Amino acid sequence: MKENYANPGPLGLMGFGMTTILLNIHNAGFFPISAMILAMGFFYGGLAQIIAGILEFRKGNTFGVTAFISYGLFWITLVALIILPKFGWAETTPKSFMAWYLFLWGMFSLFMFVGTLNGNKTLSFVFFSLVILFFLLAIKDWTGSELIGKIAGWEGILCGASAIYLAMAEVINEQFDSKLIPVG
Repeated sequence: MKENYANPGPLGLMGFGMTTILLNIHNAGFFPISAMILAMGFFYGGLAQIIAGILEFRKGNTFGVTAFISYGLFWITLVALIILPKFGWAETTPKSFMAWYLFLWGMFSLFMFVGTLNGNKTLSFVFFSLVILFFLLAIKDWTGSELIGKIAGWEGILCGASAIYLAMAEVINEQFDSKLIPVG
């Protein structure tokens, strides 16, 4: 007998999308980092994505496991990089070294993007825009360019919005058992 499990993808995509938008509203220059962004990063961007990844494991989805657990842990490590120095538990990471952190996440995202090319176009767009975002953020930290940081912020808002679009398309299409919202 085949077991029928819920799709954990929308949970992970919403955790990623909403947190990405909020952080990139900051990157675009509108607000400083605050407890709201850190809480979203730890709980919704972090823990919710990890939970979604564990549920993807149950479904046998290697891509989903790798993506959601990795990006969930990205958010938790990013929050830790911000708060550990504030508690005096670690030194602040120099911007040039932070750029390498972001660059490596960009490389990981590039490989994950390749994994989307056999799927729907919206998921490919989410990952392609994420690759661009990580590389822009790395360049910003290497160069200190405020302009590149603002461009990254706007690009990150687009990336997060595309993840929310895909999450809601999956939920609504499943609820109506129809392709009401196109995903390509």
